[in-house]
Amino acid sequence: MPKACILIKTVPAASDRILETLKKMKAVTKAYIAFGRWDIVAYIDASVEEMGKISGTINSAEGVRSSETLPEA
Repeated sequence: MPKACILIKTVPAASDRILETLKKMKAVTKAYIAFGRWDIVAYIDASVEEMGKISGTINSAEGVRSSETLPEA
């Protein structure tokens, strides 16, 4: 199954809540807080079609400013 890293930028007060939500998602294998341009890093195992849906779900979550999905080559 394809893998991807998703980099997520959040509003400051939302990082912990979003992290806990990510950890409950079946496709997410690990997720943690980061410091710098991105606030959260999440790793997923999902088909290419599912990656798009997961990325869209994350991007539409309250408190998410933006995300970038980096599929494994």
